[in-house]
Amino acid sequence: MAERANSVELHNVVKRFGDIAAVRQMTLDVPDGSFVTFVGPSGCGKTTTLRMIAGLESITDGDILIKGRRINEVPIHKRNLGIVFQNYALFPHKTIYDNVAFGMMYRDVDRETTRRKVRQALQLVQLPHVEDRYPKQLSGGQQQRIALARAIVIEPDVLLLDEPLSALDANLREGMRVELKRIQRELGIATIFVTHDQSEALAMSDKVVVMSEGWVEQVGTPEQVYNEPASEFVATFLGISNLLDGRISEADGQTLKIAADNGMDLLAHRQPDRPHGIGQNVRLAIRAEKIFLADAHAVDNDSILMDGTVRAVDYQGQAARYFVECGGTTFQAVNPIDRSPFQEGQSVRLRIRAQDVVLLDPARSGATASRAQTAAGTEAAA
Repeated sequence: MAERANSVELHNVVKRFGDIAAVRQMTLDVPDGSFVTFVGPSGCGKTTTLRMIAGLESITDGDILIKGRRINEVPIHKRNLGIVFQNYALFPHKTIYDNVAFGMMYRDVDRETTRRKVRQALQLVQLPHVEDRYPKQLSGGQQQRIALARAIVIEPDVLLLDEPLSALDANLREGMRVELKRIQRELGIATIFVTHDQSEALAMSDKVVVMSEGWVEQVGTPEQVYNEPASEFVATFLGISNLLDGRISEADGQTLKIAADNGMDLLAHRQPDRPHGIGQNVRLAIRAEKIFLADAHAVDNDSILMDGTVRAVDYQGQAARYFVECGGTTFQAVNPIDRSPFQEGQSVRLRIRAQDVVLLDPARSGATASRAQTAAGTEAAA
C-alpha cells in the first residue's frame, strides 16, 4: 500500500516570545486522514504549535506546509482550516443555523448549498433539529457538537481542536471522545488535537506527539509511546512508571541481566538502537500495571519474583493501586481486583517479566537528543 500524502508538514519550526523559546525546532508530518494529538503539561508548546498552524501566531523560524503549500505568511482566512476552541466561541445572539453557516458567508456559497451543507453537518453531529435554537438553550456537550459542525461545514483541509473536551464533565467527555473519533473517521479529514489529558491522547490518536518545554520528546502510535517510552519524561507523564537505576551485569542472547542499585536483579530484553554493553549504567522504567502481585508463596519460572509488603492501597473499583515496599524501594502496582484487594501489611510477591522492563537511554531519548543536536549545530556554526 502506498504511503499517504501529508496534510500538514512542520520543518524545524521555532517560536520565541522575546527570549523565551515556546517551540524548539519542531519537525512533524501529519498524514492525510490521520488523527494526531499533541499532549504535554501546561506551557510545553502544544497550543502555541496549533496556533501557528492556524495562523493565529507568527512563526519565528522554519516552515509550515498545508497540502504541500507553504503557508507561513498566509492569513488564517485563506488557510481553509476548521478550528474548535476550548470555549467553543459560538455567537450567543445567533441561531444554531447561523452559527454553523457563518463560515460559508465568506466562501461565496449560494443559499441553497449553504442550507444543504448546514443540515448535513448537523446530521453528522447528531443534532438535526436544533437549527432555530440559540447556544444558551443547549447543554455543554451539544454546544461542543455545534462548534464541531461549524468547523466541518466548510470542508476544511485540516481540523484543529484545541482542548475542546476540557470543559465537559468526565462522563460526557468520555462519550464525546467516541463521537469525535467517529466523525473524524467518517469525514476522513486530517485532525490535530491538543490536550493535556493522557488518556484522551492514548484513546483517540493514530499518532501521539509528546511535548515538554517546547521540545518534542517522542512521536509514535499510542502503543509505542506508552509501552516503549523514549525518555524518563514520557515514561512518567503517560501513566505511572517505577524508575530504577542499575547496570548491565550479563548479556545472554536477547536477554539482559540488570543489577539494580537497590540490590535487586532484574531481567530485560534488548531494545533496538540502544547500546547494551556489560557494565553499562542504565535507567529502567516499569509500568505500574506491568507489575503483578501474587500471594507470598507464588511460583513463576518465566518472571523475576521479589518479596514485598503492601504499605498502602488506593482502591479504584475494578482495580487497586498498591504501594509495595521491596528491597528498600517502594513500587507502585496497578492490578485488577478479582475478589478482594490485598491489604495493608500483607506479604506479597512482585512478578516482573523481562519484556516489561524498559531501558531508558538518556543520550538518545526525545528532547535530550534534540538538545544535543541543537548544541552540535550551534558549535558547528560558530
